[in-house]
Amino acid sequence: MKKLLIIEDDMDMSQLLKRFLTKNGYEVDLAINGAKGIAAFTANPADLVLCDYRLGDMDGVEVLKKVKDVEPGVPFIIMTGYSDIRTAVNVMKMGAFDYLAKPLLPDETLQLIKRALNSQQPLANIVDDKSPSVVSESSPEYSQAAAASRNYAGKNNYVFGKSHQSKELIRQIELVAPTNYSVIIYGESGAGKEVIAQTIHKKSKRAKQPFIAMDCGAMSKELAGSELFGHEKGSFTGALGTKIGHFELANGGTIFLDEIANLPYDVQSSLLRVVQERKVKRIGGTKEIPIDVRIIVASNENLSDAYKKGRFREDLYHRFNEFHLTVAPLRERKDDILMYANFFLNIANQELEKNVESYSPEVEELFVKYPWYGNLREMKNVIRRAVLLTEGPVVEAKSLPFEISNFTRTTMGILDDRADSGGSQQSSDEIKDEKPDLKSAALGAEYDLIIKVLKDVNFNKSKAAQILNIDRKTLYNKMKAYNMEEKFSE
Repeated sequence: MKKLLIIEDDMDMSQLLKRFLTKNGYEVDLAINGAKGIAAFTANPADLVLCDYRLGDMDGVEVLKKVKDVEPGVPFIIMTGYSDIRTAVNVMKMGAFDYLAKPLLPDETLQLIKRALNSQQPLANIVDDKSPSVVSESSPEYSQAAAASRNYAGKNNYVFGKSHQSKELIRQIELVAPTNYSVIIYGESGAGKEVIAQTIHKKSKRAKQPFIAMDCGAMSKELAGSELFGHEKGSFTGALGTKIGHFELANGGTIFLDEIANLPYDVQSSLLRVVQERKVKRIGGTKEIPIDVRIIVASNENLSDAYKKGRFREDLYHRFNEFHLTVAPLRERKDDILMYANFFLNIANQELEKNVESYSPEVEELFVKYPWYGNLREMKNVIRRAVLLTEGPVVEAKSLPFEISNFTRTTMGILDDRADSGGSQQSSDEIKDEKPDLKSAALGAEYDLIIKVLKDVNFNKSKAAQILNIDRKTLYNKMKAYNMEEKFSE
């Protein structure tokens, strides 16, 4: 029987969830805050963790880090309201498996838990003292580790869009794939960077060799070094066996390092040596193991800016930057949106065993206008949930999250709508049709001014607050109220 740990400070909700999951064959433990959840998991690790993002003593990110320090491979699911979805997407970037939007739906919750538990296979093999020092390419462990690196998109025959940005991306992939160049992939979270890396691998001469992926986000120095390079038994507290690192597992194939800018600086130095010499030494070991690996890295931050700020090694950046490409965010590829929506509709129908045929015209219009800050990952989850709620053959707006079904120009949509119209102002007739009120007009003007000032000062919040004649805390509160991107940083 699989054991689940629920970390939730709403006791009524956690008890309700426990009863439901117990009836469905799971053993369930409860914790009322982050500290107790971490203590419970440390004492007796669960097979899966369900954690609310907003806890009384800490947030889900802190819990995730502590849980992953104890057991890196455990599936971790964030529970959050739709107002925090972009935050949840960022938590996924740090290693969470997926998120559930409140109010929780029983079927959706059960399906996601099953999917998370079924996806867990050991990526880095643990061997005993009698095992060979290098995993053979023909060994079951090697094949299992390689198979574990495939993500859902690859399984579902991921397709590229038809916009000019997508066509240019395909052209660049076709150009670089046959080479052995190291590649940097830039793009927002959820935009499909790992799928792009997999596509490059599949179109290369290494296609029949392993593709090994690693998320570098929010990893401690010790954990990142162990995951990348492996370790010998007894090399540090908790090293109960010899662990094969990702570079060894990827030998002959491709290693994909996501969110590379978050890799601890000390580990970057060790990584530089591996990249230069093409040899890896396990933590606590003395033997240098030759490797032949193509390296693809991804970042949602420009690595050139990162090394100028002293957070990323310049020499490592130049080693990686033999070729780079950028995945445009979904909101900038309007021509792709409905194509992807239909693609995810088919996937949701298969997963839920339903036969929803299409979207209403209103839903299609909302999809095109909505900014999709979580990109393809957000769209997939929104559509899966909408299909689950749809009883007939057509997805209606009532099945969408509130933030999409009630999407207006007074929040995130202001800039997107103006960009579509080339920045021109609306006509009097259009304004009459929208039935504006004074409060909406004021909110729209305030939103425009905040965005303009933030852009003028390169998103330096202290300077922006000074220019706007408000304190920094007020600026943060307004940015949160308008759902502005949390990635804006100084």
